[in-house]
Amino acid sequence: MARFTPEELEAARGRVVPDVVAEGLHVLFCGINPGLMTAATGHHFARPGNRFWPVLHRSGFTPRLLKPSEQQELLSYGLGITNVVARASARADELSAEEYREGGRLLAAKVARLRPRWLAVVGVTAYRAAFDDRKARVGPQARTIGDTRVWVLPNPSGLNAHWTVETMAEAFGRLREAAEGRPERTPTAGP
Repeated sequence: MARFTPEELEAARGRVVPDVVAEGLHVLFCGINPGLMTAATGHHFARPGNRFWPVLHRSGFTPRLLKPSEQQELLSYGLGITNVVARASARADELSAEEYREGGRLLAAKVARLRPRWLAVVGVTAYRAAFDDRKARVGPQARTIGDTRVWVLPNPSGLNAHWTVETMAEAFGRLREAAEGRPERTPTAGP
């Protein structure tokens, strides 16, 4: 992976990273917003400590561990990536409540247009803020967007230490099974 100076990373602030999307996906994963490393590289979940790609593989969504630079391969597996808020920032706490609400409105419109089977928001706090659902928990949600079901997953950021790679892979795996049409199993106790 390319090394960036602090100045180069700071220059990526506010950039928008293009979605990896197509119509009719099995699962559209939705991050909070791009971090500076993601914006600098143009690849989703690019920060070295982010566990998205390893968890995606360990949960069975991909047959091998993909690098962020291979994100377009997700489409061949019926998967895609977008964000609640498009602009890049160093930390999610730099986003305003209004940005989350507007992001939720834009995301709902995108989902209605693309019609994935599942929308998987990675980060319960982001989901709660974007959709004004203060009681949401990790797992399937009652909310639908058109025919699209909604699932909340743990945030794969390395800062989310309450979840290990193993427990996140279990949570992602439950979504994968549901996306494949298998009955949902009772979750094991998690963070």
